Amino acid sequence: MDTRERIVEAATALLTEGGREAVSTRAVSAAAGVQAPTIYRIFGDKQGLLDAVAAHGFRAYLEQKAGQTPSDDPVADLRAGWDVHIGFGLANPALYSLIYGEPRPGRSTPAATAAAEMLAKLIRRVAEAGRLRVTEERAAHVVHAAGVGTTLTLIAEPPDSRDLTASTLTREAVLAAITTDTPVAAPGVASAAVALRAALPETRALTVHERALLTEWLDRIAD
Repeated sequence: MDTRERIVEAATALLTEGGREAVSTRAVSAAAGVQAPTIYRIFGDKQGLLDAVAAHGFRAYLEQKAGQTPSDDPVADLRAGWDVHIGFGLANPALYSLIYGEPRPGRSTPAATAAAEMLAKLIRRVAEAGRLRVTEERAAHVVHAAGVGTTLTLIAEPPDSRDLTASTLTREAVLAAITTDTPVAAPGVASAAVALRAALPETRALTVHERALLTEWLDRIAD
């Protein structure tokens, strides 16, 4: 284990045991057996260290989601992704709160960015199947907001009194709002625009400027 890994492991253990406040430079230095300047040299500042801890702890979750074999039903895959997300948060409350509990406008941790990219891929598959009611960006925003809000709400409740049905009801309400039950042979103009928008990256028949213009038009129709 190199110095960087030892520091991250020590900070992760402190976070798990005592929450964010327990991850002080002094405590991490003592637990990892290094001097404080070493932490600043490697991570820049405390936020850099916390970002590294988040990425380290989130890796298993990302690997679990990445390892899921896509099914023939992209909406079912999105539903499964929601459940994995909620489950991770409840199993790792301190880590989850570190990643999502203190949002910084305009900034995102590497772990949260990676999770957002995976969500975008799930949403893209729903759009390609012609089953998305809204734009991909709006769908991803709604799913993310609802999922994070639900997870943080459940984390705040005593474990023995958590109502996990709330997660199921929220999930189904979100899916009903952004998806259709089945792709229809003649979708409405908005659904058709969303599906075509999702397929645009695969076409080579348009110039860069033409693709940008068509994307703008499709976004307007979808809205």
